[in-house]
Order: sequence, then structure tokens, then C-alpha cells
Amino acid sequence: MALSIYNTLTRQKETFKPMVDGKVGMYVCGMTVYDFCHMGHARVMVSFDVIVRYLRHQGYDVNYIRNITDIDDKIINRAAENGEDFNVLVDRMVLAMNEDFGKLNVLTPDSEPKATDHIQGILDMVQTLIEKEFAYVGKSGDVYYRVRKFEGYGKLSGKILEDLEAGARVDVVEDKEDPLDFVLWKAAKPGEPSWSSPWGEGRPGWHIECSAMSTCCLGNNFDIHGGGPDLKFPHHENEIAQSEAATGETYANTWMHAGALRIDGEKMSKSLGNFFTIRDVLKEYDAEVIRFFLASVQYRSEINYSQEGLKDAEVKLDRLYNALKDCDLSVEVPNENATVIDFKQRFVQAMDDDFNTPKAIAVLFELVTVINKASGGEKNQLGALLKMLADVLGCLQTDASDYFKQGVEVDEAYIQDMIEQRKQAKKDKDFALADKIRMDLDAQGIELQDSREGTTWVSK
Repeated sequence: MALSIYNTLTRQKETFKPMVDGKVGMYVCGMTVYDFCHMGHARVMVSFDVIVRYLRHQGYDVNYIRNITDIDDKIINRAAENGEDFNVLVDRMVLAMNEDFGKLNVLTPDSEPKATDHIQGILDMVQTLIEKEFAYVGKSGDVYYRVRKFEGYGKLSGKILEDLEAGARVDVVEDKEDPLDFVLWKAAKPGEPSWSSPWGEGRPGWHIECSAMSTCCLGNNFDIHGGGPDLKFPHHENEIAQSEAATGETYANTWMHAGALRIDGEKMSKSLGNFFTIRDVLKEYDAEVIRFFLASVQYRSEINYSQEGLKDAEVKLDRLYNALKDCDLSVEVPNENATVIDFKQRFVQAMDDDFNTPKAIAVLFELVTVINKASGGEKNQLGALLKMLADVLGCLQTDASDYFKQGVEVDEAYIQDMIEQRKQAKKDKDFALADKIRMDLDAQGIELQDSREGTTWVSK
């Protein structure tokens, strides 16, 4: 079975055929760094991280580009509110973003271009659009894109120009020839950051930034362009219009959009008071639990953020780690083993079906059932297989024994001493003391687990 990907542009699954065999050029719209990243950002970034990991697992040489928008209205306004230079705000938020994504085990992209590092490329593209009469300079010095001149406008989002015109805002900017036109270059306002241009001091519009950065890093035509669900229109639609008008080439061959994240069934919104930053959620849940929760839903589907969902993810992740507790994961996974081949094939079949992580994770749990019944060398080999397949999803990155001890504030030496005292109490037939030790530890969040090999502990 070949890899198939749902292409937003064609509205169907297509067999993926990269432009160059074995190589993939992929651009994903990243963060506008004016505030801490929220769970909606985590949903998108984890989704595309899984996609990149799987492509590489399948042998593709992936050039993964994820941009940073480091100049726009939100950044300028927030910096002004804080009384700081916009670069200071940007640097602080980029550092916070990298910390948050790092905890969620999101891989660093191969390149992370910033808009302000590509001003010349933006100016060149705007100038080309003006020369081709796809853009014009308004009286204010703003440069606008002529939407109606681009025949394919709306092909990604399915929007119809007549419907867009009917819904256009009444307070149309007088500078525009048409209310549907959008800005490519904004004339400078007093006190705002600006750069020199043939049309006067100013700064780039949001949409043109990604067109310039993606084509600079990957060429005029590349394999995959991705992003969040809210970017399909107008951002990605405008990217297509700008890029294809400027270059005369198809922009991206495959368009991928992650599903929205909702909070208890409602859209996440600051106005509704249900807005959660990644670092806020990390205070309550282990980073691996959050990642597993996000990765367990197919990337195109909406995902509902809830305490119940996270707790369920925690229980499931515990089950996966429990299967690895007694396994020696240093052994090699035998390629000729029939059971190994079967699980590998079914995992790949699930992921080849538009990166269907729920089906892939179901395969992992079937493997857990087999591991729990196995012993000796077979158990170790299957445990190593589970670890290898989970690595593709960026999960099971901690040693199993360490995972179950995370968050425990009690001294390990103390716990071991209590285990020894309980062991002696049992020998002395002082079962009341043995039970008291167990209950005391349980009250401290420590669960004792007895087996033929002895007593171990995990944090609850």
C-alpha cells in the first residue's frame, strides 16, 4: 500500500508522489510570536511533527521548513503595551515557544526562517506582482493585490468571489480598487518598525511573508504546504494567488490542514475564558501525556480538549509503559520474525492511510497484549518493536521505570527503606504493620506492586 494523503486543494486522498524520488519539501506555517503558545498551536505542531517523523521513518529525506512571523500588528501592539522594542518581545516569545515545543518532543525544523530576514525577497516578489499588474500602489503607499485578476482565486477554500463581495465589510479602505483586494506592503505609521522600499518606508503584509519564505527555502513549486485549520482562508488562499501569479508555477502540490482544537465542545477562545497555554497545561499533566493525547486523534479531525480526555490518555500511556517495564529494549528487532512483520505491516498500513494515528495506536495496543503474554527473549524483542513503532509517533521516550516515578517528591531511598521494612514485617507475620506501610506510601502517591521477583513501586 502506498502512502495516501488528503489534499485540501483537490478535496480527496491522493497517492503521494514527491517531485524528486526519496525527497520531500515541506513548509508549515509556524507561530506569530507575540504571546505564549496555546494548546491549539500544540495540536498543529504535534500533528505535523508526527507526519515528518513518519516520512523519515519511511526513508524520505525531508526538508522541513517552519516559519516564524516576527512582525505584524499583534506583535507591534503587544510590544507597545509592554513598552519594549518588538525584537525584545519576539526573542522572548521564540525562546518560550522552543521550550514548550521541546517539552512536547516536537522536532526542530530543518530551517525556521523569520519574516524580517526575508525583506528583500518580499520586496522582489511584490515588485514582480506590480510589474505583472497583479498588484498596485495605493495613494497611502500601501501595496495591494488584485484578487479578481487571479483566475484561480478560491480554489483551495472553495470560496466564490460573488459571495465574498456580498460579505465584504462596509468600511472599505478608499485606497483599494476593490474591497476584496488585500495588502502586500503596509506604509509605515509613526513609531512603527519599518523598512525601505520602492514605495516608501513600510513593512510586509502577513500573507506575502510566507510566499517569499517558502519559495526561497523550497523553490517556486514544492511538495507539501501545511498549517492550522484557520489558515485555509484567507492566508493560504492568498499565498497561492501571490505565489502563482509571481512565478507562473504551481505553488504547492499537496495542501494539508490540521483539525481544530475545541475546549469541552466549544471553540477555544480568550473571550469565552477557555484559553489554555501549553505551559499552563504542563503544570497539571506530564508532557508525554499531552503529546499522546494530541497524537491519538487523526490530524485532520477536530480534537476536544478536556480533563477527561487527558486522564484517559494518561491511563493508556501507562498501559504502554507497563508493557515495557520488564523488557530489555537493547535487543535488536528481528526482521524475519512473522509476528514482527505482521505488526510492522499493519502499523505502516494505518499510517499510509493519511497518517491514521488512531489505527496505528490500536496496533500498538494489540502488540501490548502479545507482549504481556510473552516471556524471555520474545518479550524483549516485541518490547523493542513497541518502542521502535512508538518512536515514529514521538511517544514512549522515557525509560519505563523513570516514567512511573515522575512527579514523586519522596526520597527514593526512603521508599526502598519502607519496602524493606514491609518485607521484614511480612516475615515476622506482622501483617498489620505491612498493610500500614503500604497505605502510608499510597497516601503519599506511591503504589507498591508485588510480584515473584519482589516489590517495586510507581507513582500514582
